[in-house]
Amino acid sequence: MSHTLGIRQAQKRKTRQAFLDAALGLLEEQSLSSLGLREVTRAVGVAPTAFYRHFHSTADLGVALVEEALGSLHPMIAGAVAADGDSDERIERAVSLIARHVHEYPAHIRFIARERNGGVQKVRAAIAEQLARFTDEVKAALAEDPESAGWSDDDLLMLAGLYVDQMLVTASNFLEAAPEERDQVARVATRRMRLISIGRRHWLG
Repeated sequence: MSHTLGIRQAQKRKTRQAFLDAALGLLEEQSLSSLGLREVTRAVGVAPTAFYRHFHSTADLGVALVEEALGSLHPMIAGAVAADGDSDERIERAVSLIARHVHEYPAHIRFIARERNGGVQKVRAAIAEQLARFTDEVKAALAEDPESAGWSDDDLLMLAGLYVDQMLVTASNFLEAAPEERDQVARVATRRMRLISIGRRHWLG
């Protein structure tokens, strides 16, 4: 009995992932608000009723895509800005991480870039929640840095927000850049983060 249950659970996970993959492919050319349920089920090759065994709506499907796109990045982002090496090393590590993630998951990055200000409120809220978590995690990492001695929580949160915003801009720029332009995107991103870092050292509050 347990073996049969395990097979069913594995099949359910496989079908759920098929919905996510199909939706992500379809969203390369359109926004989530225009994505039809039947369009997704047709791409997966199942009846429309099968969709509701996994998601309540296309908005819930979008939230699952947000988690898939951003959920695994939390430890990596925090590690990139952790107090390990000098500020230039941390900046180069962060830019390299962003470049690699965009290269490996361009469809996920494109989805987030489009839906961050898109028409599906539930998905916008899910993205905002993930970005707020990134900001809190970067803030916690920055607080461990000796340069943060004497900084208030509000100022550390502001600084973390600047870094996270720049990471988002950098990801979008890598996404849109031609292969021969990516080194320039990395150079510009590095300079911008260094400017934030310099400003940090001279911030008086």
